[in-house]
Amino acid sequence: MKKLLCLAVCALSATGLMSCKNAKFKPALDKNTECSIKVVGDYSNFEALEDEFARFNAYYPNVNLIYEKIDDYVNSLPNVLERADKPNIFFSYAAWMSGDAKYEKIVSHMENLSDPALKINLDCLREGLVNHDKDGNVVMVPIFSRTYGTLVNNNIFEKEGLKTPNTWDELLSVCDTLKEKGYVSPMMGYSKKTSNCLMYTIAYPAFVAALANDPEALAKANNLDPAAGEYMRTALEKVHALVSRGAINLTECDKIEDNYTKVILRFFEGDVPMMICGGDTVSGTKKRETESQAFKNNPFKYSYIPIPLTDKGGYFIDSPSIQFSVNKTCENLDMTNEFMRFLVRNKELNNMASLKRLVTPTKDLTFDSVFAPFAKVSKDRTFSPEALGVKDPLSVQIRNASFKVAKDQISIEDAIAGYGSL
Repeated sequence: MKKLLCLAVCALSATGLMSCKNAKFKPALDKNTECSIKVVGDYSNFEALEDEFARFNAYYPNVNLIYEKIDDYVNSLPNVLERADKPNIFFSYAAWMSGDAKYEKIVSHMENLSDPALKINLDCLREGLVNHDKDGNVVMVPIFSRTYGTLVNNNIFEKEGLKTPNTWDELLSVCDTLKEKGYVSPMMGYSKKTSNCLMYTIAYPAFVAALANDPEALAKANNLDPAAGEYMRTALEKVHALVSRGAINLTECDKIEDNYTKVILRFFEGDVPMMICGGDTVSGTKKRETESQAFKNNPFKYSYIPIPLTDKGGYFIDSPSIQFSVNKTCENLDMTNEFMRFLVRNKELNNMASLKRLVTPTKDLTFDSVFAPFAKVSKDRTFSPEALGVKDPLSVQIRNASFKVAKDQISIEDAIAGYGSL
């Protein structure tokens, strides 16, 4: 009887969880309400959001929702938030807006979206992506997440009888084998400039991991204390090893002209086993499948995985790509918050992530097979830089150091000694 009772309770619990996860949206306001809601940001176009507008209109057919791109977004936003046709929702970025006095005017407009009265389901979001202000309020909600890793041509690995590497030693071994089989650069990526280059994509996760459990070291790194340079050592050694071993051929990589379209189209040529890039670049793959003649002629399966930099695997650097904030001084605030309540749910956020092909901010990482490998990364190798308190100056140092070491412009020791002035 005890076993039967236990099974019954478990079944009811599971049913409850499923019903919660798949619960239908129930409108809380008058369905005939007529009003407008404007979202502003720095995307040139936002079809995924416009799809959500259409889905919301199924409940509120008389609400007019529009998206507007703002030029010179960061500098224009303070005035945009106070103009006559002020927006209801705007893009926000915790990484550089939080705690910075020069963005106080923007932050002062942000609605507290964790107010229980709004009933916005923040529990569907991964904890590390949800930033709280000094009062414990959530004023920025993640809409997409970004991470770092490498695209993998699964067909090449299958053809060559190789398994996707899960550890550092396996990665080196696989690259050696691929070189022997005639692949000039087993791993490729954009390497012409420091900004968003493949070296940073390798080094940044390792550097964050080295600082994550040492608040004193992180404080030194954020303050550009030269003593923090030593924490870059492992990251820089990984970069140097891949280049010096020939796993990355910089001559070939330098032929790639940008870190987005050209990276994707080069990968779709079908002869690159692994293409190192950030998750934001991966977002363009779905669209470029139809733009690449090579891929249309010879399509192949591909996935996106963490670069296995340790004997346990790779790191999942889990950062918000964009966040939404509600302008609490806007017109139609109730309907604006109602739209946010509709949007911040597994179903809608996953739909947007699927259309945009970015990492969903929900706990439901496995719904997209391209990003599913990141769901397997253990908690001890998952880090959220914004939650840790990683600042942008720190990122600049590891970006410049990894680039210069890879290009053989400086030694690892010189890079470590020069931390803070790179």
